[in-house]
Amino acid sequence: MKYQQQAIEKLKEYDVHPSIQRVMILDYLLSCNVHPTVDDIYSALLKDTPTLSRATVYNTVNKLVEVGLVRQLKDIDKKEARYDACLETHGHFKCVKCGKIFDFKVCDKLILDKKLEGFTVNTKTVYFQGVCPECNKVNS
Repeated sequence: MKYQQQAIEKLKEYDVHPSIQRVMILDYLLSCNVHPTVDDIYSALLKDTPTLSRATVYNTVNKLVEVGLVRQLKDIDKKEARYDACLETHGHFKCVKCGKIFDFKVCDKLILDKKLEGFTVNTKTVYFQGVCPECNKVNS
């Protein structure tokens, strides 16, 4: 539980009761950057918590998305939703060969155009798709 204290503080900051399951799930999301699915989270946590249910993970992740502690990446994987606890503005790159999703830095000022003056931007999404360096090595 690498980020357990941070998870507790964030849950309290967002007025979410820090139950054991919520802390565990948010801790997992904060500590990994693989953009897991609900099944990935469930499988990873089941080893240490055999009483954990898939429904609990699903409901907790939905609650974390609802309050703004976690982002749901809807467009990046057509089969199932992925989740990201990094709330800083950044982009995502999905490798079409291995399916891994990578984060990359994005400069807000380069995204927001003068044509958007007067608009309220609620969501910023930068998403690239291609082949990652590891998969490119295999093809070479």
